[in-house]
Amino acid sequence: MSRRWSLVEQVAATGPATPGGWRWDERCRRAKARQENFPVALGVLPRAIRRDLMALYGFARLVDDLGDEADGDRQALLRAARAELDLVYRGVPESEVFRSLQSLVRRRSVPREPFDRLIEANVRDQHISRYKTMSELREYCCLSANPIGRVVLHIARAATPDRLVLSDRVCTALQLLEHLQDLAEDYGRGRIYLPAEDLARFGIADTDLAGPVTAELRALVSYETDGALELLAAGADLVQDLHGWARVAVAGYVAGGHATAKALRRSGFDVFTAPVRPKKPVIATEFIRLSAGRARWSTTA
Repeated sequence: MSRRWSLVEQVAATGPATPGGWRWDERCRRAKARQENFPVALGVLPRAIRRDLMALYGFARLVDDLGDEADGDRQALLRAARAELDLVYRGVPESEVFRSLQSLVRRRSVPREPFDRLIEANVRDQHISRYKTMSELREYCCLSANPIGRVVLHIARAATPDRLVLSDRVCTALQLLEHLQDLAEDYGRGRIYLPAEDLARFGIADTDLAGPVTAELRALVSYETDGALELLAAGADLVQDLHGWARVAVAGYVAGGHATAKALRRSGFDVFTAPVRPKKPVIATEFIRLSAGRARWSTTA
C-alpha cells in the first residue's frame, strides 16, 4: 500500500474505545514520516491549506498503517475505521485524526467517496496480493492513490470533471512509480504490484522479485517506468490549469514523479541493491520548471 509524503509526524489517535471495543492507541502503531513520491511544498502554503492537507494525509497515513503494519485483526481495524468515518459525516468522531478530518470535510464540502476508497484499498490488500493485467492494477490505483488528488482538488475548490480526470492520471502514475521503488519490500509482504502478464512477458518468476537484479528485471522496470511516465504526461496539464497554492502543490506531485523516474534510470533500474529515492535537488529543479510553466511534457525522465 502506498506510503505518503512526510506531512504528519504521528497520526495514531489515543481516544476512547470505539463501539467495537478496541482502542486506536492499543491497535495502531504511530505512523512515521517517510519520504516518498508526494512532495507538497508545505512551508510556502497558507496556514489554512496546510491544516487541511495535514488532515487528509493524517487520515491516509493512519489507514495505510492499519492495512500494512497494525497488530491484531486488520480487517476489524479497517471496519472500525469505516465506522469512525461514519461519525465524520453524521456524528462526533472519537479520535483526533477523524475529528481533524471532519473539520476538513465541513470546511471544504468534501464528499465521502474518496475516503471510503482509501479504506477499501487497504481492505483489498488483506485478500488480494497480485493483479493479472495493468488494467486491474490501475483499477486498484483508483482506490489507493487517486482519492488523494481528488481531495486536494476539493480543498482547492477546483474539482471540476476535467481536472479530476487529469488528477487521476497523475496519481495513478505516481503510485505505479512507487510500486517499482518498493518491489522487493512488497514481495516480502506477500504482495506483487506488477501485472502478471508483464512478468510473463519478460520471463520473470515471482521469486525473482526478491532480488538480486537481473537483465530481465532491469528491462521490466524500464518498461514499467516508461508506461508510468506516459500516464504522468497525460495528466500533467493539470498543473497549468490550476492557480495559486493548488498549482504549487500539484507541481510538487508531478515533480516528484519525474524525479523518481530519473532516480530509477540513474540506478540502472536496479531497485534491489539499494533504496531508489528521488534526490531533493532534482525534485526542486523539476518543481521550479513545472510551477513556472516552462516544462515540456514528455515520456522520458
